[in-house]
Amino acid sequence: MFELIKRASLSVLSFMTALLLTVPLLTVSVPAHAEQGKVAEREMTQLAGTEFWQNVRAGEEGYTTSQFPEHGVLISTPGQTWYILKEKWMSPAGAVAIFGSIAFVTLMYIVIGPLMLSAPRTGRKVKRWSRLDRALHWSMAFTFLTLAFSGLMLVYGKHFLKPYIPTDLWGFIIMLAKQYHNYIGPIFGVLLVCVLLKWWRKSIFKKVDFVWFMKLGGMVGKHKGSHPSAEFSNAGEKALFWLLIIVGAVVAASGLILDFPIFGQTRRDMELSNLVHMLAALVLICGFVFHIYIGLFGMEGALEGMVTGEVDETWAKEHHDLWYEEVKAEQANQGETVAKKDEVKGAKPNEQTS
Repeated sequence: MFELIKRASLSVLSFMTALLLTVPLLTVSVPAHAEQGKVAEREMTQLAGTEFWQNVRAGEEGYTTSQFPEHGVLISTPGQTWYILKEKWMSPAGAVAIFGSIAFVTLMYIVIGPLMLSAPRTGRKVKRWSRLDRALHWSMAFTFLTLAFSGLMLVYGKHFLKPYIPTDLWGFIIMLAKQYHNYIGPIFGVLLVCVLLKWWRKSIFKKVDFVWFMKLGGMVGKHKGSHPSAEFSNAGEKALFWLLIIVGAVVAASGLILDFPIFGQTRRDMELSNLVHMLAALVLICGFVFHIYIGLFGMEGALEGMVTGEVDETWAKEHHDLWYEEVKAEQANQGETVAKKDEVKGAKPNEQTS
């Protein structure tokens, strides 16, 4: 019995010794094979990933589950053309155009100077703009200028402001500019329709306007004889009006396409709309640089009418003589009508007395 137990103990001890000697060999050999498998798997994954991203970047189809019209393409390679046109061409050209317009009107002020009245003011006022006219004008002016400022911030802010302020402040400013531009933009379109309906009749070109253009609106001289004849709106104001309506309509339409990308617009549609929106907005900004110059600095008495609604008789006769004659003729007719009514009222009591 003791011998049996001894033999069993030796067998167990031998088995344990063999096991202890075998396990290290397994732990050495298994990781080696596992590591080789992992390396091979990693190489295959890298190869597949490289091929995957090569296909994605090349604009190959079948790498997205989107159901958009361009659902088969994850990355649009032609978008690089849009980026180059926007950042490398239009942005620098726009900056040159804006600063060039400002430099030009500054040169006009230095060389030609403001267009002053050639005769003293009479102190008698002529009604030119109603409250509705002025409210519409200043609403459009405020909306346009703030949209222009926010739009320029979106395009040029990263060059002129971002490097000089904290990152958090820059993020807040650019977010505010983007939201303001998106939500106020449609209001510009509504105001544009109101402006068209209100003033289109006064902005139809006539023969007298071509003479005004030939004399540059009197900018070439400072005497009364140099002022060309004009109606309620002169040729320059009419040209600016139609510039606002036509180019403004392009700005509003392209802006709505960008504002609401939920009607099947493709990336090509959005890129084209963005370029058209930028170009049309820059044309308007440059045009209104001249309008602001004339109103604030280039012509004596030009701003008064849109602030108070009235202009001096001297200003009306020199800059809008045809309109001034119509106003005086209308006042004369009204005076005759009132006089006749007074005569009729005065005659009736006499008739009753007799």
